[in-house]
This record gives sequence, C-alpha cells and structure tokens, in this order.
Amino acid sequence: MTLGRVLGILVAGAVLVSVFGCQKSEETIKIGYIDPLSGPFANVGQHGLRELQLVVEGINERGGVLGGTRFEIVSLDGKANPQESLIAFRQLVDQKVKFMFQGNSSAVAGALTDAVAKHNDRNPDSAMIYLNYAAVDPALTNDRCNFWHFRFDADADMKMQALTNMMAKVPSIKKVYLINQDYAFGHAVAKAARSMLAVKRPDIEIVGDDLHPLGKIKDFAPYISKIKASGADSVITGNWGADLALLVRAGRDAGLQVDYYSYYAGIVGGPAAIGEAGIDHVKQVTMWHVNAGGEASNALVERYRERFPEANDDFFFLTIQHAMELLVQAIEKTGSTDPLAIARTMEGARYEGITGEVWVREDNHQLMQPLYVSTLKKMGEEGVKYDVERTGMGPKTDVRVEAADTYLPTTCEMKRP
Repeated sequence: MTLGRVLGILVAGAVLVSVFGCQKSEETIKIGYIDPLSGPFANVGQHGLRELQLVVEGINERGGVLGGTRFEIVSLDGKANPQESLIAFRQLVDQKVKFMFQGNSSAVAGALTDAVAKHNDRNPDSAMIYLNYAAVDPALTNDRCNFWHFRFDADADMKMQALTNMMAKVPSIKKVYLINQDYAFGHAVAKAARSMLAVKRPDIEIVGDDLHPLGKIKDFAPYISKIKASGADSVITGNWGADLALLVRAGRDAGLQVDYYSYYAGIVGGPAAIGEAGIDHVKQVTMWHVNAGGEASNALVERYRERFPEANDDFFFLTIQHAMELLVQAIEKTGSTDPLAIARTMEGARYEGITGEVWVREDNHQLMQPLYVSTLKKMGEEGVKYDVERTGMGPKTDVRVEAADTYLPTTCEMKRP
C-alpha cells in the first residue's frame, strides 16, 4: 500500500470520527439554563446549576431516555436581569434548544414567559417549553399564564397560605413588619401577607411595609433600625440571595430580637449568614428540606454532598428534580422530544416524588406538591439529622401541608395551540 493510500485512509477515518462525534452531540437533548452566574446573585444561580447537573447526571446514568439518548445542559448567564436573560434566550433559540430552565427572579420570568409564547407562536417548528423551577409571582400561572410555561415551585400565595396558617396559631405574634424586594414577587408577598393575616388574625398589627431595590442594598442597618423602632415581634420577608443574607446579618449585628418568617432562609448562603442567632427564630416555607426525612430524601442529601463537596452547601430546589422527571416521563410516553406533544402530555401529569405524589394542574400548569414550614434548630435535636452549610444547625419540620391544601383559585384562561 502506498503512502498516499495510507494517508487517504487516515484522513477518511478522521472525517468519519468527526462526523460521528458531531452526530453524537446532535443526538443529545439540550436543556437550557438561564440564571445569574455573575453579579450579586451568582451564588444562587450557580447553586441551581449544580442541582440541575446532579439530576441530569442521575438520569443519564440510568440510561437517559428513548433507549439511550442523553441530556446535555447549556447554561447561560442571565445576571438576574430581564434584558440579559432575553439575550440568553435568543442564544438558546439559535442552538435549537427545546427545553429551558429558569427560576431566580420573577421579573426575569415575566420577560421570558412572554418571549417564549411569542417565539412559539411565530415559529411553531422550533418551539420551546419553559420549565420554571423557582419564580413564584402568582401572575405567572394566573393572568400571565401561557401554554408553554410550567411552574414547579409553589407560588407566593400558596406559600403565604401555609405560613399564615401557622402564624395564626401563635398567640404571641402581635406586630408584624413586612420587608421585601421591590419587584413583582416582593409585591406579591406583601400583598398576600396583608390580606391573609387580616382574615386569619385581624388582631395582628402590620407595623411596617418596606420595599427596597433588588440586589442594590449593601447595608440594611437603616431598615433594621426601622424594624426595631416599630416594636415588631415578627418579620415576613420573601428576600432571597444576598438581599436576605445581608438583611439577617444586619439584624443579628444590631441585636434585633424577632422571628423571621421567610421563603428562602435555607437557600445557599442564607444559613451561614444567619448563624446561631437564627436558632429557634428563623422559619421558612419550602417544597422540601434536608430533614424532611425518609430514605429517598436522605439519599438525595448525601448524593449532592458527595458530588459537590467543595460547594459546602445542600440541595434545595426539589422542583428541579420534579421538572426533569416529569419531562422524562412525557418524552417516554410520547416517544419524541416534540415540545407541543410534550406540553400536552405534561398537562395533568402525575409523578411519585420523594415527598409523595405531585401533579400538574391542567388549568394553569402549576405543580401541586406538599409544602413544609420549618424552623432552624441545633444539630442533633430530634428531627435534625443534617445541618445546613455545616453551620451546626438545620431545619426541623413544624408542619407539613399536603398538596391538596395549597390549592387556590386561578384566573388563568389558557389558550392552547
């Protein structure tokens, strides 16, 4: 065989390897992820990405879908900014991504849900499904609902329903201060707190109601001074990320003695910032927590810690697992990755998760799931198997609220293609 012949075969082989390599890449199912990977909320976005990686790796390890097709994550930095996130969305469109995750910031979610709906209407052959794992503005599954959007976290009203049901049974609560971020979600939290407490405990006085810029406040001392001066015994806040950590830290430094009723005290960075001052005083409402209990729950905690030991944090958004498992279920049932077929199949879909059965409402695409109200306690106390962020404290369940008990009416008028 001549040297030219040998080189020709080698070149042909290299081309075949390249073709098969590209073909293999194209055969993966791309999962888009848009959340803050830089800026003041980067730790939260990076945390969500780690959780998505863990879930996707688990699905791929068990064989993926459709006889062996794997999932591939395409992560983009939305910077918790609607405009930046829309740019990232267009990049996903260009890459022909069919399924997109986003969760942090309801302002971003509002922009994305509109963009997805418009894109799909104009480009039905390249449609995309929006899997919302944490943006909880109630409007997203009410007046602003759309067929292509599915929310896997309980909305702000559902969570407030659980919190205020508990608060109504605590006679020592007399004065409540509301402090929230000044955008759709923060407004929703304040509105729901006012309306629900007025019905359940009309004797409780709302002694303050502050809204502050999202991710802009570096020193919450002035707000803490107002809370102390008001005589509040409890604070209700939907703050998340740095805005929650800095708020609680300022309260601790000022010696503020209140109980915090929160949505995101357990999210990455929160427990470490709160410290021991939060023991017995910081409560949160979540879809799950590390001490929810049970073999499957404990296994998830351990698997995350083993996979990301350097992160020194814990799994939080069980909604990501629900979303991926329901997506897998729909892909297998339809035998395709067609977004229209998948969306139709996910309507009303049910899945047995680690906290029990969860299901998607057909009327507004809201996932129904149990909720937990918990309080930070010392590690080792009964019901506190795991601490969070290695702080020596962890959440202990006060009450579990069944999915059916979180059901609220919807104003959604779903328009289906």
